[in-house]
Amino acid sequence: MFYWLIDFAGTFPVFNVFRYITFRTGGAVVTGALFVFLFGPWIIDNLRLRQGKGQPIRTDGPQSHLVKVGTPTMGGLMILSGLVVSTLLWANPRNPYVWIVLAVTLGFGFVGFYDDYLKVTKQSHKGFAGRTRLLIEFIIAGAACYAFVRLGRDPLSSSLVIPFFKDVIVKFGWFFVVFGAFIIVGAGNAVNLTDGLDGLAIVPVMIASASFGLIAYLAGNAVFSDYLQINYVAGTGELAVLCGAVLGAGLGFLWFNAPPASIFMGDTGSLALGGMLGSIAVAVKHEIVLAVIGGLFVLEAVSVIVQVTSFKLTGKRVFRMAPIHHHFEQKGWTEPQIVIRFWIISVMLALVGLSTLKLR
Repeated sequence: MFYWLIDFAGTFPVFNVFRYITFRTGGAVVTGALFVFLFGPWIIDNLRLRQGKGQPIRTDGPQSHLVKVGTPTMGGLMILSGLVVSTLLWANPRNPYVWIVLAVTLGFGFVGFYDDYLKVTKQSHKGFAGRTRLLIEFIIAGAACYAFVRLGRDPLSSSLVIPFFKDVIVKFGWFFVVFGAFIIVGAGNAVNLTDGLDGLAIVPVMIASASFGLIAYLAGNAVFSDYLQINYVAGTGELAVLCGAVLGAGLGFLWFNAPPASIFMGDTGSLALGGMLGSIAVAVKHEIVLAVIGGLFVLEAVSVIVQVTSFKLTGKRVFRMAPIHHHFEQKGWTEPQIVIRFWIISVMLALVGLSTLKLR
């Protein structure tokens, strides 16, 4: 709520700094990181105490994962708590985009939390029923997209923007609500599939968050968006603060999730963070760019789709194991090799995605 301090800027000019999104984004990064650093050990101890055996480890998966038995899950609670506290402190509370994206994030986080809860209590890999889970996710995402369409200016708010081209959009009308919901749900589940190795998901999420923080800031600024010839979406610049909160909370979580992990993110974190990235991409009209910057998540999801489809149609597997990070484990890559190489790929994809801001 520091934004309200600008009301006293007339008496105390120093409070003018709270007008600037860049300053508040930096504050959100620091606050998110400090919160998780300070309260992370307490959260881990409580989760370990309540979960007992921790997250169940698949016996049919890579044998190297069996040493992780007993590691608590639901680490997403650490990230979400840091994210929420930091966002509430530094974001403009009058901005509707912040509340919509925050609602999607927490909504998806609740779905993931319930899924983790069922897995831990039953010590089974079968959590929330798949169709029910997807239905709830689509309802949450659909409501958010409806709000985005109502907030934005027509016809941009209900259209798909094509990167690399000036003013090229595909008009969907109200069908955009369905399309946008598919983007958000797809992003949430793609990040969820990526979360299979220590540190594998959180760093690409931070890279994507930093990238979309920049995109949101530029798209929400009339001067910068005009210079770059990207579509101006008033109000979305404030989402940079939320992205900063994710970056900070993610850094704090990585401290405890670095190999060997003291805690797993779980569906609580992966679904929430994926849904957040998807909703920001829809809000700032960079849905296609999300597929580039988040290309690693797309690759993980596609590998599962290809594997399942191939096995059902031909009885043969394309990969030794899916998602694809397990395929490389089966080929003999060590876990740190896979994680760091995938981080490098994420950085390269982020640079390609950000290049679309100028190549028009």
